[in-house]
Amino acid sequence: MSDKVLIYSRLPKSLTQRFADRFELLDSGGKPAHEVLPADEVAQIRALITAGGTPLGADDMDRLPALGAIVCYGTGYDGVDLKAAAVRNIAVGHSPGANAAAVADVALMLMLASVRRLMVADPYVRNGGWAEAKPSPLMKPPPSLSGCKIGVYGMGEIGRKIAARVAAFETEIGYFNRTRYDDLPYQYFPSLDALAEWCTVLMIAVRAGADTTHVVNADILKKLGADGHVINISRGSVIDEGALVAALKGGTIAGAGLDVFETEPHVPGELTSLPNLVVTPHIGGNTRESHVAMQACVVANLTAFFAGQRLPYQVK
Repeated sequence: MSDKVLIYSRLPKSLTQRFADRFELLDSGGKPAHEVLPADEVAQIRALITAGGTPLGADDMDRLPALGAIVCYGTGYDGVDLKAAAVRNIAVGHSPGANAAAVADVALMLMLASVRRLMVADPYVRNGGWAEAKPSPLMKPPPSLSGCKIGVYGMGEIGRKIAARVAAFETEIGYFNRTRYDDLPYQYFPSLDALAEWCTVLMIAVRAGADTTHVVNADILKKLGADGHVINISRGSVIDEGALVAALKGGTIAGAGLDVFETEPHVPGELTSLPNLVVTPHIGGNTRESHVAMQACVVANLTAFFAGQRLPYQVK
């Protein structure tokens, strides 16, 4: 049986060329393979490449009878039904930490833009408000970042890099994570509630899953407070978007910065119309270096699989 690899998610060809040089790729253009590919080709697919957030459940796996490996392009794998894969003896791999630095950079960009009100300040200059000395309530002096309390929710590779970066701003750093790490110099909090109560800026870097869906809700935002900001570079499902809209409109929190959303690429107009919100189109890991690193992990996982070996970056 040949080394046929299905491109399961819709991915630009520029990102898959490196795989095409090594394997026989079958690209279904983001549609179910059985709908666009001949049945005999579908029956030979032993591995697939997917974006981690793309839903991939038991029924999808059953339509690929020879499937033995699911390789996620990127760190996340929340769209993959891990239990269904395990039952079918399908290995699941990803690219842990490959884009962590790039995502952490965007987290800081969003934090600075939100806290220092970039989205208000920019048009204030461009539209002549500054030159004409027009009053702007949103241009009132914000709290300084120096001495600010930064709460990191999720202390994995990305969370650690965020913490290291915000430390340069002379901030206090605390974190909540399922595991408490003795090697970290930051204050540990026993719950997300406690972290939100303490911090001024809540950085969401937790891995998405059923246990984190809408975990940042109205109660958490209320604990964050009127001077608080929430930054999300994780997955959109972690924040209750309805509660966030209400909190931003009502002054429950001061601002927010989002790189991820619940129904990407569709973002509710209620969110995008808010002046105290900064948004980017899920660009956290989108640097040349990150893609090179993620592609290397994908190639390593596929090479090991077709050689009958354990995936070097297998999801535990």
